[in-house]
Formats: sequence, C-alpha cells, structure tokens
Amino acid sequence: MSKKVLSVLLATAMTAILVGCAGAAPAPAADVAPAATEEAAPAEEAAPAEEAAPAEDVGAGQKVGVAMPTKDLQRWNQDGANMEEQLKAAGYEVDLQYASNDVQTQVSQIENMINGGCTVLVIASIDGESLGTVLETAKAAGIPVIAYDRLIMGTDAVSYYATFDNYMVGTKQGQYIIDTLDLNNAEGPFTMEITAGDPGDNNAKFFYNGAMDLLKPFIESGKIVVKSGQVDFEQVATASWATENAQSRMENILSTNYADGTNLDIALCSNDSTALGVENALAANYKGEYPIITGQDCDVANVKNMIDGKQSMSIFKDTRTLAAQVVKMVGQILKGEEVEVNDTSTYDNGKGVVPSYLCEPVFADINNYKELLIDSGYYTEADLQ
Repeated sequence: MSKKVLSVLLATAMTAILVGCAGAAPAPAADVAPAATEEAAPAEEAAPAEEAAPAEDVGAGQKVGVAMPTKDLQRWNQDGANMEEQLKAAGYEVDLQYASNDVQTQVSQIENMINGGCTVLVIASIDGESLGTVLETAKAAGIPVIAYDRLIMGTDAVSYYATFDNYMVGTKQGQYIIDTLDLNNAEGPFTMEITAGDPGDNNAKFFYNGAMDLLKPFIESGKIVVKSGQVDFEQVATASWATENAQSRMENILSTNYADGTNLDIALCSNDSTALGVENALAANYKGEYPIITGQDCDVANVKNMIDGKQSMSIFKDTRTLAAQVVKMVGQILKGEEVEVNDTSTYDNGKGVVPSYLCEPVFADINNYKELLIDSGYYTEADLQ
C-alpha cells in the first residue's frame, strides 16, 4: 500500500477530533493556593498531537499490544476501539484485550502479548501496583511500555505515560462549582458531599486533589459544609469506580444527614459512573432541590441526565485525541526518534518520573454539549435520545 493511500486512510480515521491536546493547566484562582504536592504540578506547554506515522516507515508487520481494563465502563470500550482503529489505519497489527477488571487476567493477557511478538505495549492498568513482575519480562525482552491514562506504579519498565491532565480534570470540576454558585461572592453556607474514585487508580487522587485544592478554602471558611463529615480521600473513595458502590454510600449519607429536608447543594463526583450512582440515590431517597452534580467522561447515560437536568456537567476527554497521540508515540518509538512528551516532572511512579504527554480536557454542560459531542461526531443525536 502506498504512503499516499495510507495517509488518506489515516486522515479519514482522524477527522472530527475537536479537542486538541494541550499542555499547560490553568493556574488556580488567585485566592486559592495550589497543593504542595507533585500531583498539583501543571503540565508543560506543548503543541497539539499530529497524525501518526504510517507503519511502513518503521517496517512492516509491527504488532502492538493494547491492554484495557474492562468493558464494563463505556469509556474503556471507546478507548479500545479508538486505539485499534487508529493503529490499524497506521498499518499496525493490533492485539486488543479487555481484562474484565481482573488483575490476573490482565497479567496473563500481557504475558501473551509479550510471547506473541508485540513490539510495543500500551496498557491501561486495572491496579497500578500489580504489573511489576510481568513488565520486568517485557523490559527483559526489550519491549517498550506506554502507560495509557493510568500510571503504572512501582516499576522502571514503564517507558512513557499518555493521559489527560488529571489534575486539571479536578480543577475544572471545582471551578465549575465555584462559578455556578458564585462562591467568591455568595453568602452561603452550601452543603456538599464528595464521591471520589477507586483508591487503586492513581488518577483518582489527581482528580480529587485538583477539585479539593480549589474547594477546601470554602470548606475551611464554613461557606461549604460537608454534613457527613467525610472529606478525606480515603473516606470518599469508591472501589472500582462502581455505580452501585457510589449509590449505596450516597443512600446512607442522605438517610443520615438529609432526611430532615436539608438541601444538598453540591455533589462533587469524580467521574460519570460514580455520578450515576449518586443520581440513582437521589432519585430514590431525596426530596430536596436538585444539587450541582459533576462528572467525567461524558458517558451516554450521564449526558442524557445532563439534558434532563439531573447532572450539571461532565468532563469531556476526547479519547480519539489521546489515541492519536499514543499512535504517534508508538511510531516514534519504533523509528528510534525522540518521543514527544510535555511533562517530565509530575508523574513519579515510585521508581522515577515517567516522561508523559498530557492532553487537555474540557467540560460539557447543557450549553455546549451539542457542539462538543454531536457536532464533533463523538455521538449522534440518536445516541442521546
């Protein structure tokens, strides 16, 4: 196949990407000091992702292993499909596997990828602490590893990390709450409950810290009141990001703290699966005015809830953009070129800082979801009916 034909195929697969990768996270509000942790470090500025190099430039027959955690969440199906489509369009053979949220299954799948001739591995881990041994095998075999969206911890076998700016995800959720309630000027107090992500997912603390770095000053001043008293990450984390876990916990919070008719003003939820659990709990057990509810991933069910007024916003991370960047990085690795990164200080996995490329998320709400999600081709009108 000629380079011209391959280029046309790639250009077709890469159309409709609205949200470009960008590096720098915005500074927190002037009256809010950023957290004194490496997690709060902003991404360095860089240019948007370009089209991936065709595989014929790096040699025919290259095989890329793509390990995804589960099909249970919509976003991982989209991530896997986008990765497979764009890698194949670039000429690579693809071994795409989903692990049903079972760590040992993912380990076995990666072992098979190593033994099956994959020359690069792209891994979205289930548990970032559990892949050290199998990745030592990959390292010994000279197979580079790109951690996809979730940083793999405790191993020096990770070559690169590609993700969205996870701290920025949280700051956008927090800033949305501040702006919507005009917290800098409103008298308050406002009630809030927090639902964070899976403690085994390194990203969960980035999301939590990004939001809480902006909202904690309002909690400390008494303008925001968390009636349950559950504020620390360990108290608000949601195992497996599971909707049913978030729902059960919120049902307990509502029955204990809001049964007297007190309004819940804010439900800070780190992603859409946890937000859906909170929304289910509110529908079953809550009689007050509906709160601001944040989310992330723009899952179909949540966008429908947004349209119906049951969710306020969701962070949109266009997985086509992240897939494009990873395909580009794969090509650079296999050609022996310098791999494009835009952050070399933030993501330490316990064995060293992993060179990273961070894409910029945006938020969708009732005012802009058509432009972001439908006009871009991410969803159709029928998907959201």
